[in-house]
Amino acid sequence: MKKLVIYLSVIVVLFGALYIVNQQSNKAKYGDARNNVYGIPPEKLNPETLKQLNDPNYQNIILPDELNKKLSNKEDFFLYYFASTCPHCKKTTPVLAPLAKDLGVDVKQFNLEEFKNGWQQYNIQYTPTLIYYKGGQEVERIEGGISEPGQPGNTADTFKAFLMKYKK
Repeated sequence: MKKLVIYLSVIVVLFGALYIVNQQSNKAKYGDARNNVYGIPPEKLNPETLKQLNDPNYQNIILPDELNKKLSNKEDFFLYYFASTCPHCKKTTPVLAPLAKDLGVDVKQFNLEEFKNGWQQYNIQYTPTLIYYKGGQEVERIEGGISEPGQPGNTADTFKAFLMKYKK
């Protein structure tokens, strides 16, 4: 009888250890699930999105239902369409997010990598795209990210002027 109790105890301890190792492995692989603002299981998120879950520049995510509600309620707001896999977005977001914060402007972020139907639904041709909506209708947009120095395209000043133009 003693041997049976010892064997059962060893089995219980082994299963407990396996559970803990599995949890640690999932946390390392998928990040901290508490920061998953997408409402999608981490294993179903794109690996590039997973990398951004704890990035402070990607914490103002808006989900499709919330976006559609803002549009139908005819609200005024800024929306930044990006894709977690887009190299131009990865260069632009670390400039735009702090800029918006410094200006006191709330710029919601919509990840087209996770919500692919947004491309067609919101008429997005390129990422990144920053749009200002007034009364739920698009007023103006900036397409494309921060350009290389000396190259034509958008600069931090382009985005700052855009935000200031429509800031309340």
